[in-house]
Formats: sequence, C-alpha cells, structure tokens
Amino acid sequence: MLEKIISLSDISLIDFFGPSNANLSLITDAFPQTKIISRGDQLTVRGSDDQISLFEAIVNQCIKHLEKHHTLSVSHTKAYIDAILNPTGEEVETPWVEDKDVLLFGNKGMVIKVKTPNQRKLVEAAAVNDIVFALGPAGTGKTYTAVALAVKALKNKEVKKIIITRPAVEAGENLGFLPGDLKEKIDPYLRPIYDALDDMIPAEKLKFYIENRTIEIAPLAYMRGRTLNKAFILLDEAQNTTSMQMKMFLTRMGIQSKTIITGDKTQVDLPKNQISGLGDAVNILQGIKGIAFVELDGSDVVRHRLVREIIEAYGKKS
Repeated sequence: MLEKIISLSDISLIDFFGPSNANLSLITDAFPQTKIISRGDQLTVRGSDDQISLFEAIVNQCIKHLEKHHTLSVSHTKAYIDAILNPTGEEVETPWVEDKDVLLFGNKGMVIKVKTPNQRKLVEAAAVNDIVFALGPAGTGKTYTAVALAVKALKNKEVKKIIITRPAVEAGENLGFLPGDLKEKIDPYLRPIYDALDDMIPAEKLKFYIENRTIEIAPLAYMRGRTLNKAFILLDEAQNTTSMQMKMFLTRMGIQSKTIITGDKTQVDLPKNQISGLGDAVNILQGIKGIAFVELDGSDVVRHRLVREIIEAYGKKS
C-alpha cells in the first residue's frame, strides 16, 4: 500500500472541507478502498497508485476552484468527482459566473457583483487609491460594495484583517447605559454590516473571524489611539461623525492599509450646532493624491423601485 501527503497550507481549510466537512466526506466516500486521514493542513492518503492519483486530481481541481472563486460548494466538489471518475471523460459543467463585475462568490454560492456604473467607479477608485469616500443616498449599495471589497481583500490575503466601524449617534457614543455586553450594546447600530457579511461569509467562518478578531466591528469611539496596519478599514454612516471624530478616524490608518468612508450628506443625525465630519473632510481633503471621492445617486438605488422615487421626491423638496 502506497502513501502520499497532500498539503493544504495555502488555502482556507474551512472553505475546502465545507460545512461539517461535507466536501471532504464526498471525496472520501468516492474512494471506499482508500484510507484518508485529515490532520491539520495535511491530507494523508493510503492506497493503490491509481487510486491515489485520482484522489489527488480531484483535490487539486477543488483547490484550483477555491483559489479562483473563493468558495467551494458541495455541488462543485461533486462535479469534479464525477468528471474525474467518469470513464467517458466528459468535461465539468461550470455553475459559476465569469464576469468582470463579479467581486466575489459569497455564502451558498451567492454572486456578489457590481450592479451600477457608479458602483463600478467605487470599485475602480478603491483599486488605485488608499482612501475613498463613497457618497450617496440610502439604497445605492455603497456600504454593501465597500464590505464586499473588504472581504475580497481578506480572501485574497491583501490584508490581515477587516475593521468596520460606525458612529453610534443615537447613543451619543456613550453606550454604558445600555444593557448587555459590548456586542449586545452596539449590534443594533451595526446590523446592516452583519447583514452584508452574512451574504459573503459562511456563518461558522464569520463567527471564527469575529472571535479571533480577523474581522472587528465596533463603534467609532473604540478606534481612538489605535494604529491599523495591513487592514481594510470601513467607516459607515460617516455623515454622523464630528470633525474631530473624522480626523481621529483618518489618522488611525497604518501601512499597507486601505480605507473606505461611506455616508449620505443629506441624512445627518448630529445636533444642529454640530458640523458633519463627512462634509468637512470632503472640503478639506480635495486634491490630495491617493484620496478619491465617488458620488452615487438615485440612479444607483438597488432596493425597491419606490426607494428611488422617494429619494427623488425628497430631493425636489429640498
């Protein structure tokens, strides 16, 4: 009996093995006469030379798929098993999408892609600038697109962590009086961020990322005093920052980091005597190389069609 060790050190084991090891179980079940041992980031396979070669071919196809599409579903794994073990040699039908507008393949095979010209401008601006301001009304996809870019950068190992923050204006950035622990206090303000992440990362993996702080989601006040290196940093609802808070946030950025600031200048919830840090920053930072500003408008609304008409109606009134 021969033995071969296959290294999985350069890929996400959670994605490769699948939920409850479903992908690995499929491959293992296809080789009943072969002994397969999973230990850490290695697969040890013992059997005949022919069986080991077929097993390795399937694993390699799955690895290539995962590296290219950042996801590996049970249906994809089964397709590779059928193709390689099928004596007719038929090619695998590819149930994924090849599209320049695809940002990443999300949870359960969901395709996360650019949907409007201005969203494409945001993606293009983020590719060549380290700080991007995405400005526009509700429903234009600015936050969702920014989160997708952050997740893509993490999956591509361009950054080591994602930091997502929002000013908790309704609680005055003083969350102590609210019941519960920190997570329970701030979750209502950060729910839209979690909703986006739920689309893009499997639940078990997202929980793992949050627990080991690969993904941090926190109110803006908790950013003070930090230096964020090799991170993708997202400030959402930035119209509700003060000028001092915005300056504090922008100066947290460390080496090899990228920042996206999203906000709607028409929906400021600050007290009337407070100047929005978003509007102030847009005026102050014009002309600095490496900082870009992208405007989204009603034509970018990707929610219910009535949202676009509501935005236009309010725009006419103002």
